Amino acid sequence: MKTIGILTSGGDAPGMNAALRAVVRMGIFNGIRVMGIKQGFEGLIEGYIDDMTLPSVADIIHRGGTILKTARSEAFMTEEGLNKALNVLDVFNIDGLVVLGGDGSFKGAKSLSNAGIPTIGIPCTIDNDLAYTDYTIGFFTAVETVVEAISKIRDTSSSHGRANIIEVMGRHCGDIALYAGLAGGAESIIVPEMDYNIDKICEKAMVGRNRGKLHNLIILAEGVGDPFEIAKTIEAKTGIETRVTVLGYLQRGGTPTTIDRIYASLMGKRAVELLMDNKSNRVLGIKCNKIIDLDIEEALNMEKAFDVDMYKTADILSL
Repeated sequence: MKTIGILTSGGDAPGMNAALRAVVRMGIFNGIRVMGIKQGFEGLIEGYIDDMTLPSVADIIHRGGTILKTARSEAFMTEEGLNKALNVLDVFNIDGLVVLGGDGSFKGAKSLSNAGIPTIGIPCTIDNDLAYTDYTIGFFTAVETVVEAISKIRDTSSSHGRANIIEVMGRHCGDIALYAGLAGGAESIIVPEMDYNIDKICEKAMVGRNRGKLHNLIILAEGVGDPFEIAKTIEAKTGIETRVTVLGYLQRGGTPTTIDRIYASLMGKRAVELLMDNKSNRVLGIKCNKIIDLDIEEALNMEKAFDVDMYKTADILSL
């Protein structure tokens, strides 16, 4: 293994830069040339590739986003696009590849691996929607961002005696809503994995108001329902003024938390070790606070389990 390429793909996640830094420094430590591929798989097709050096990854461990930039590439998913990518890797003499991203990025990594390019994936997505790993890089930072927002919204909601629906990201996974809702003391949490009853949410809001509660915070995972329609329903049924806050891409930015930096650094180091051991078609993850690796296809075929007990606990503690 003389030259390793690295790219970041899909949605950015806090901690990507920490993982990138670890791959570059671990590679250089072992006498391996590391090349950065800009703008994800699209940049790979176009040949946007530069050498990575120690100075190029200095002072980035604390930065959100990705210094390599990221993009989604429909072209790469075609046979022609894949062949162009393989040609570019051959031109730059890249022997192995590290891919930072989520499930879509891992499918691209699998295609390259099947074509003979040793490839390792590092799970970087705020959604925490990969079943094989306890946590993904960026998840805890996103949760912290939401919890901070909950605290600020609680202040203004209490001042006006309002309810507030806070919509968070997560696609088809309710983990951000669940973890942030529990940590932020939300009264109700609406996630795609669990059915919800709008009448019970309204009842909890009215019971809270009647005992002197000044606010009612509802965390809504995106895609479950229209937050503005839900707000209208709650206000009509309870008489409580209900506002909506959509946090959106705010959740993807910001300084990564300590734990995201640590896991990203450990995975970056491990990715280089796997390539040095001629391993391919592997993805890294976290199980019981340990770094693990397993086959990409096996990982992608696992079904994500929702923590129902945590969900029930959050409901009980919000009484």
